[in-house]
Amino acid sequence: MIKELLKNKILTIDGAMGTMVQSFELDENDFRGDKFANHKIDLKGNNDILVLTQPDIVSKIHSSYLDAGADIIETNTFNANAISQSDYNMESEVYNLNYEAAKIATKVAKSYNDKPRFVAGAIGPTSRTASMSPDVNDPAYRNTDFDELVGVYSEQAVGLLDGGIDLFLVETVFDTLNCKAALYAVNQLIIERGIEIPIFISGTITDASGRTLSGQTVEAFWNSIKHVKPTAVGLNCALGAELIRPWLNDLSNIADTFVFVFPNAGLPNELGEYDQSSKEMSAIIEEFAQDGLINLVGGCCGTTPMHIEAISKAMEFQKPRKIPAVDSFTRLSGLEPFVIRPDINFINVGERTNVTGSARFKRLIKEGDFETALSVARQQIQNGAQIIDINMDEGLLDSEKAMEKFLKLIASEPDIARVPVMIDSSKWSVIEVGLKNLQGKGIVNSISLKEGEEIFLEQAKKIKNYGAATVIMAFDEDGQADSFERKVEICSRAYKLLVEEIDFAPEDIIFDPNIFAVATGIDEHNAYAKHYLEAAKELKSRFPKVHISGGVSNLSFSFRGNDILREAMHSVFLFHAVKSGMDMGIVNAGQLTLYDEIDSKLKDCIEDVIFDKRPDSTERLIDMAQLHKGKKKSQVIDLEWRKLSVEDRLSHSLKEGITDFIEDDAEEARQKYDRPIGVIEGPLMDGMNIVGDLFGAGKMFLPQVVKSARVMKKAVAYLIPYIDEEKKEMGLENVSNGKILLATVKGDVHDIGKNIVGVVLGCNGYDIIDLGVMVSSDKILSEAKEKGAEIIGLSGLITPSLDEMVHVAKEMERMNFDIPLLIGGATTSKKHTAIKIEENYSGPTIHITDASRSVGAVSKLFNKDEKNEYKQSIKNEFEQIRNTVKKKNIKKLSINESRERKFLIDWSKHSVLKPNFTGTKVFDNYSLEELVDYIDWSPFFHAWELRGKYPSILEDEKYGIEANKIFSDGQNILDRIVSDKILKPKAVIGIYDAYAKDEVVFTENMKFNFPRQLVDKGKGNPNFSLADFIAPKNDYLGLFALTTGHGLEELVKEFEEQNDDYNVIMAKVIADRLVEAFAERMHERVRTEFWGYEKNGHTKKEDLIQEKFQGIRPAPGYPSCPGHEEKDALWSILEVERHTGITLTETRAMYPAASICGWYFSHPQSQYFFIRES
Repeated sequence: MIKELLKNKILTIDGAMGTMVQSFELDENDFRGDKFANHKIDLKGNNDILVLTQPDIVSKIHSSYLDAGADIIETNTFNANAISQSDYNMESEVYNLNYEAAKIATKVAKSYNDKPRFVAGAIGPTSRTASMSPDVNDPAYRNTDFDELVGVYSEQAVGLLDGGIDLFLVETVFDTLNCKAALYAVNQLIIERGIEIPIFISGTITDASGRTLSGQTVEAFWNSIKHVKPTAVGLNCALGAELIRPWLNDLSNIADTFVFVFPNAGLPNELGEYDQSSKEMSAIIEEFAQDGLINLVGGCCGTTPMHIEAISKAMEFQKPRKIPAVDSFTRLSGLEPFVIRPDINFINVGERTNVTGSARFKRLIKEGDFETALSVARQQIQNGAQIIDINMDEGLLDSEKAMEKFLKLIASEPDIARVPVMIDSSKWSVIEVGLKNLQGKGIVNSISLKEGEEIFLEQAKKIKNYGAATVIMAFDEDGQADSFERKVEICSRAYKLLVEEIDFAPEDIIFDPNIFAVATGIDEHNAYAKHYLEAAKELKSRFPKVHISGGVSNLSFSFRGNDILREAMHSVFLFHAVKSGMDMGIVNAGQLTLYDEIDSKLKDCIEDVIFDKRPDSTERLIDMAQLHKGKKKSQVIDLEWRKLSVEDRLSHSLKEGITDFIEDDAEEARQKYDRPIGVIEGPLMDGMNIVGDLFGAGKMFLPQVVKSARVMKKAVAYLIPYIDEEKKEMGLENVSNGKILLATVKGDVHDIGKNIVGVVLGCNGYDIIDLGVMVSSDKILSEAKEKGAEIIGLSGLITPSLDEMVHVAKEMERMNFDIPLLIGGATTSKKHTAIKIEENYSGPTIHITDASRSVGAVSKLFNKDEKNEYKQSIKNEFEQIRNTVKKKNIKKLSINESRERKFLIDWSKHSVLKPNFTGTKVFDNYSLEELVDYIDWSPFFHAWELRGKYPSILEDEKYGIEANKIFSDGQNILDRIVSDKILKPKAVIGIYDAYAKDEVVFTENMKFNFPRQLVDKGKGNPNFSLADFIAPKNDYLGLFALTTGHGLEELVKEFEEQNDDYNVIMAKVIADRLVEAFAERMHERVRTEFWGYEKNGHTKKEDLIQEKFQGIRPAPGYPSCPGHEEKDALWSILEVERHTGITLTETRAMYPAASICGWYFSHPQSQYFFIRES
């Protein structure tokens, strides 16, 4: 019944029991009552005991909340457990406490007939923690454990259920392992009684870090407890409503169940009291409802019936949150979440914390050196392991104790505990000990059918109830599966048992179809690898949500001692295994070589063995194994200006961007002026004002301004130590013309434009707070408040950033900001700002087209005489844009009408050329020298806001002098990057069989959705989709991803440490030019070499720039395919992250930023076009 109500209205739960108990001002005798008059320990403060000694008071409190409109009341049992009651020697009363509390609450609730009322059996966290040590000197110590907690919670749950509750509420969770024990206990009781009863779970975020006390993020917490399929999940306590919102927002987005919040009445004052009024609190919670975040709401510490009445009335006409459709991905967790999405096509499980696989780790554990053993785990994570496998199976070890101690120690190391753990053992007792010591959601490695279905299902049920995923070995009563048929048969049988009989989530099943040694000399072993690959492919086809794993090192066991051969075998096998569906494995990434770098003859021999192609494959590989036992010209500098006064020398250095003498001149000026701050306020600021004026007048260009900023920063950096000595008398804040916060929004890693704006504004005397990239709205706004920002500037390059900017604007409006909001970045526009952003924020919103415009806009916003008129002019302009858009009557076609006007190719007359190469090809550390000739230099100048084309811009009357200077500087950086091999270009390409239907291209068992133009362009004008350029059968599609970003961070860091903004930006611009050059060169090689549809050989550079060649290489996020979602399939097919190290953010921005991905289309009529909304 409660589920149906939650679908249709926002329900209200009661407020604080403790706050109301305090209002009765009870003394020790009141707490004791007649029943415990002679008890040996003071009972005052034991609020739970009141259900036995003062039941009327508890009833009155319940009634007061029900009168206030609460739909649900909680039993007075927060501490009614044996651990908490042991402080009062009241353990023997635990059942009675819970039973009577439930009876009291149920009786009161049933006395109301106006609407359904419910009783929640409240289960608190106890006063002990299973994940944290109370002794800082002994991180492995615990004052409770999982089994004790299960017993304690079971006793409490039985009393509550017998007393007649309507639902369980496991609340104020600050240690998720405690919570998991409570859920285990409740779940066992529900199974024993054969009943269905809702379970609500409420976590507690302890501070602004967004984590529980035991360190988990909200998403990690949800992943850890979602296995019980709770009716509702929420947050309560610790924070007031205003501060809890960001984490509530996160939970609301990820939880595919009802969501609630019970915040405190603000934060406690210095006396520990809560001051937030019912009106203030209900207003904030009303916003939660308006924004679709909640299905249920109530109050925690400090809330009273007045608060609940106000909240209940505020919810009266609000619509409940709609439960989102969440993809059924495997969701694991340590302290942080790990979601296995399709674009993560191979998960590397760290193998070195395994006593059977690492001699060093085994020695450390046997010697009891657990501290050093922790460093082994830490190193694996630093080397890229996404999950760590822990195995303690050794004959001379107490495996259960070793596993428990190591996991407890890991829990105290956040840098290790952040990733999920794989509990690896052949002994069920060790596995169960491991599961009882994981607060996150881990993986069991492994269970199987070797002891029959009954034991298999018994173990699987426990794994499910502990909240873990599991590896299933292809092993049954007749032994390990060594053939294709047996592997598929056993795994299919296990899947059916798990999913159909115990409702085990398919995405939490990981099959290990057994990787056995090949090339052993025994004929029966020859097909082992082939059968694994075939089985993996078949299992993935039958059960798409499962994962396929395996121990790759087993494959080469017969070649122990020949590391070169073993590494090659592992790489070749893994290459084919991943394509067949293997997406997880215990692999030592440091002992793999690149597939494309393996000697071709050796590779052929290995593939003959893996695919069992020849009867003499083993002999040939053994034979092959024996073979594999791998100045610039000096310039005359005019130093005449060095004879000028120190003020003029500083001004000259600033204007000319000369750093050579700046520290000497700053020191001379410091000696001359009364205070070091005077050097900044005087000659340095005078010089920067001249620079700003020249830039504003168009007499200086952006590169010059950035160089000037570099000089200024170096001078200031020199003076700061001296200024700090006097900061009590005069502070640096006096220098600022205003405080501006800049950030690249969440999900976006691009920052060149933002950095330039920051430099330009900094040059004009503004104090810049640069939060960097990937910044959440919560951080932007909290930092803006804390730092007193007077303007916020948002930057973004990819299209999803536009939505994030809208979100920030909405949050600014909700939080009553009124400061100006600047919007900038390549994908932003005045039109989008007017229609989508400015409409959501009542404060001034300004679109900045480039860095030079930022100074004018900001100066007007800070000018008392100009700002109001300027703000109004912007508002009027945006209003006009909106009106124009509304007046435009752009006719759109239906998808069927648009398909009738598709671009038609007569495929019967087009002969599809078979590529010279099909499959995947990886390029590691590609030659930088080769790319230099492919650089298109025109965008280089555009990045510096110098308009014109290369090379004519070098002779331009207006820009020529400065263009030559930055071109020379760019060449210097480029020369250094190339000669020192600073950047490491990486690429992966692929050409695959493909065919198209409507707007979908199918390839490699995946599909790409290419949108079609829907705007009515008139008959005779085709409505394009990229799918039009692929034949309905027997065609090919190319894919690519490449980067020149690896190595850039180190170079940028070097310049940042020198306060050299100019070269920071220059390095990023050159990296961007190189990645575009890389894309052009690779496309040329695809056209002429790998695919071979263009026979003309090397294309002229100007033809490359003007795209005078056959075929196109569109990219996701660009006009022909505006969405970024297609990157997921591209990442999966090409295994982009594994091959190139390019990762995707949550909004699918590529990192490193100097990266490009896309498709290759070969048809001679393929062309670029725009997909427009309007």
